[in-house]
Amino acid sequence: MLSFYQKHEKIILALFRLVLAFIIGFLISRVPLDSLEAYLYDARFRLRPDPAPSQYVHLIMTSDRSLEALKRPPEAGDHLRLLEKIEAEKPLQIIYITDLSTIEGDPASKAKLAQKAASLSHLIQASELMQMKGEPALALKPPFQKIPVKSAPPTWDRTILARDGVTRRMMLSYQDEWMMHPEVAALYNSEAKNLLSIRGRFNLFEAEQALINFRRKGNFPTTEFAQALNESLTLDLKGKVVLIGDDLNQVAKKYIQTPFDRSVKGMTVTEMHANMIQTLIENSAPVKAPQGLNLFFTIIISILIVHVVLTWSPGRGILILIATAATFFLLGYLFFWWGGVVIEMIHPLITIFLCYYFFIPYRLIVENRKSWEYYQKHKLLSEVETLKTNFIGMMSHDLKTPLARIQGMTEIISKDSSPLSTPQREALDMIKQSSEDLLRFISTILHYAKIESQGIELHLESRDINEILKEVIRKHDFLAKLKHIQIKAELEPLFSIKVDPELMKKVLSNLVENAIKYSPENSKILIASEEVNNKVVLQVSDQGMGIDPEDLPNVFMKFFRSKNAKSSPVKGSGLGLYLAKYFVELHGGSISVESALGQGTTFTVELPFNQ
Repeated sequence: MLSFYQKHEKIILALFRLVLAFIIGFLISRVPLDSLEAYLYDARFRLRPDPAPSQYVHLIMTSDRSLEALKRPPEAGDHLRLLEKIEAEKPLQIIYITDLSTIEGDPASKAKLAQKAASLSHLIQASELMQMKGEPALALKPPFQKIPVKSAPPTWDRTILARDGVTRRMMLSYQDEWMMHPEVAALYNSEAKNLLSIRGRFNLFEAEQALINFRRKGNFPTTEFAQALNESLTLDLKGKVVLIGDDLNQVAKKYIQTPFDRSVKGMTVTEMHANMIQTLIENSAPVKAPQGLNLFFTIIISILIVHVVLTWSPGRGILILIATAATFFLLGYLFFWWGGVVIEMIHPLITIFLCYYFFIPYRLIVENRKSWEYYQKHKLLSEVETLKTNFIGMMSHDLKTPLARIQGMTEIISKDSSPLSTPQREALDMIKQSSEDLLRFISTILHYAKIESQGIELHLESRDINEILKEVIRKHDFLAKLKHIQIKAELEPLFSIKVDPELMKKVLSNLVENAIKYSPENSKILIASEEVNNKVVLQVSDQGMGIDPEDLPNVFMKFFRSKNAKSSPVKGSGLGLYLAKYFVELHGGSISVESALGQGTTFTVELPFNQ
């Protein structure tokens, strides 16, 4: 047996390598890597040459420029004029992405618009809702109920596939019900409603779908709404599909993320629908290569790399590794650019590197590199910690001492028998107010430092929360009067509970002070307390600017300031609400916020009776 092995050692080792490489390639190809593959898929679009502008689709968009031109949002009368203008140019199809039933206007104008829209046989309303088999047909609210409504739901990979929120797919049909895009595309290409003829079609969750052959933002001919109303302007819409939508940067759901742009407002939903229709008209949806071909490439590359690693020198092996990766990378892009075929690239590329580093005895180098990285990170963290300690020391000693002197001298001057002129008195008040603001800021930073070092401790006392609230209200009454703000307190009788009075004063002072700072003059602030489900519930409500819905989840993060707060003249450190949340939760309670832009903000604090 030994002589047989010795005689056929090279063949046996070669077979062993072949089998081992085959197993490694097969196992790697089975690992789901959709998120990583999505980046390479999107990169193919970014690197691809831009196609010529569409000859089939024209967009009419309402943006800020239209609002400035019209001095208001477009109303029913404006849309009626627009439809008359479009109809005169004889388009093939008119699609309203903007919900017709949400257009403002008086009842008479809306009725005329609805009558006009219903009279156009080639006008439809796109809807995000799905038309389920056997259910009543989708319809708009009166007076627009006679306008045909077609399902045109957007798709995004949030919980499946890449799970990154990017839109890459479009739905063709569901439960044998066609979506809007194939029906519109069929006006140009009759094969668009033949599932067997649609390029790249696949089934996902009982829905027939296809990939979107995305174009860059701005590739479709677009006319501003206000500009389209110009009677002297010819839009060249004959025989085209006209999509009417908006780009007002107001509602996130009217935008999507695309392979070109993963920002929240990467592309308007209107332009997304245009891409879907264009893809079906041209029948140019990207086609995923068969899984067998992807498996073949992965295994072949695995065999090649294992052979190179075990038979070639490390230097030449690295060159072959780089050449193999570059060649496959280029091959994948050429397949996509010339044929629209999507070959999985992440599995073969990962196979190249995993096979190489699995067999090359470079563990020592890797470990030394990791040790060096850990040392550098540790060194950096030590330096940051030293800087932080020095900074806090400076704040507590070098700043508080001269600040105390300033406040003392201010107090002496204010009590001096010598009369002060009005400008001098105002300057003295300004110095006093500024020193108090600076002291509050320093105290906030010091509290933050204590939190970071786990140095905050509760000193519980049995106190009536209403008394603490009244003290806070009295403290801020002068600031409210300066802005002619009325503070209204609705305090129900409460049992005493155990709290740290100083920390709770800081929490409530922060909420009341913020309410005053961000409220307009001659407004009201409501402060309420009550007992609900064995909890003391405190609320501070104002009539201020409100908080953007996108900012609400982050208001309690340290150093965070909302967009509205940053744009206001009110300055802040971004630590007040973070400290308030920390102090409340230290008591076993919770703090929450409700807000609407232009309608004010309400902060709610809940404290348990039993700590």
